[in-house]
Amino acid sequence: MHTLDEADRQFALHPFTNLSAHQKQGPLIIDRGEGVYVWDDQGNRLIEGMSGLWCAALGFSEQRLVDAAAKQFAALPYSHMFSHHSTAPAIELSKRLVQMAPEGIGKCFLVNSGSEAVDTAIKMAWYYNNALGRPGKKTIIARQRAYHGVTVAAGSLTGLPYVQDGFDLPAIPVIHVETPHAYRFAEPGESDQAYSTRLADSLERQIIEAGADTIAAFIAEPVMGAGGVLIPPDGYFEKVQAVLKRHDILFIADEVICGFGRTGNAWGCDTYGIKPDIMTSAKQLSSAYLPIGAVLVTDALYDAFSQYTDKLGVFGTGNTYGGHPVSAAVALETLRIYEDDDIFGQVRSRAPHFSERIQALQNHPLVGNTRSVGLIGAVELVADKDSKTSFPAADKIAVQAMLAARKHGLIVRAAPGDALAFCPPLIINDEQIDDMFDAVTDALNDVLKANSTAV
Repeated sequence: MHTLDEADRQFALHPFTNLSAHQKQGPLIIDRGEGVYVWDDQGNRLIEGMSGLWCAALGFSEQRLVDAAAKQFAALPYSHMFSHHSTAPAIELSKRLVQMAPEGIGKCFLVNSGSEAVDTAIKMAWYYNNALGRPGKKTIIARQRAYHGVTVAAGSLTGLPYVQDGFDLPAIPVIHVETPHAYRFAEPGESDQAYSTRLADSLERQIIEAGADTIAAFIAEPVMGAGGVLIPPDGYFEKVQAVLKRHDILFIADEVICGFGRTGNAWGCDTYGIKPDIMTSAKQLSSAYLPIGAVLVTDALYDAFSQYTDKLGVFGTGNTYGGHPVSAAVALETLRIYEDDDIFGQVRSRAPHFSERIQALQNHPLVGNTRSVGLIGAVELVADKDSKTSFPAADKIAVQAMLAARKHGLIVRAAPGDALAFCPPLIINDEQIDDMFDAVTDALNDVLKANSTAV
């Protein structure tokens, strides 16, 4: 008879894990959850400071979502959306998402995950340009340190080497442009507006060099999550959108992390003035209680799709579980809770305290930069604050901090660039925010002591 730990090591193949190290380290087995807390199988209570994988917006014990799933399971546990089929939950969810989307969005296509949503968005960009007689427009512009998923196409757009190493990616035409990260890449004394202009000018040069007639779309997260919680400088998206409009290039907004209140508004697009042609969403759409994602498109794109299907006979893409009635019912109830409990308003009211606690960490000897918007943020760890010198990569300083935080009852995430990322459930209160950042401070002090010769 295996213990859970032994069975995990013997039988489970873990994503985003050093598989060799896992055999020695073993798993952190999460046993149950309540509110913003989870408990491991040893009985230790932890604040889930990452909402799992940026997704459990309503925490881990929202009974309304459990009840919505049970009710739909009893009524209709499965149906699909192929060949004119539909269900009430899928219809109502599509309607609700379109109604809350930015102006111009007119149709919703349901999928199962963020990666599927991004793959579908890429296919839609190609399909749209083919419909308009522009088959040469295939290249997608993404950004260094972006995260858009791990499937063959989405993984090709992700600008993080560890997602592509060993997998022969990119496998589709992609250009990765500069990361908008002022702390690291703005010139000394350069304003946000000047830095944004420089990035937009660089983007335009690369478009001209490649040929605008070869580029289908530009994809961006409003806030770059897995790349280190990178918040765009003022003016960035305004200037980028002007470039794309000049060259007739679609804008795909990847809202998989930002969507549904993370930045204090329904969408990151609302926070940063983005007017997308295509939007992807998932994660907080169901508060992660069941897998579901959505791709939202403008009426202009849908009209082109519709006319093209008359020529081809069918819009030939979709998924067995796309629009799954139970997932759709849970997502619909999630959106109702967001509205009933004014969750987005709660985020806006908690954000100043969240920001204050993050900014206070700027005084810590290990912290070079702090950043946040809404209830998502990060601190960037450095060996020398004045020169912004990083620790040697082999030190894995952010991983040290992540593991130290766990000893103090907090789950956070080590991100590229020696960043420590925070993305708690949207239901977190001020006292829990304090507990969270008290634990971060204790963890950083532990790491400072362990690395005292490096600072």
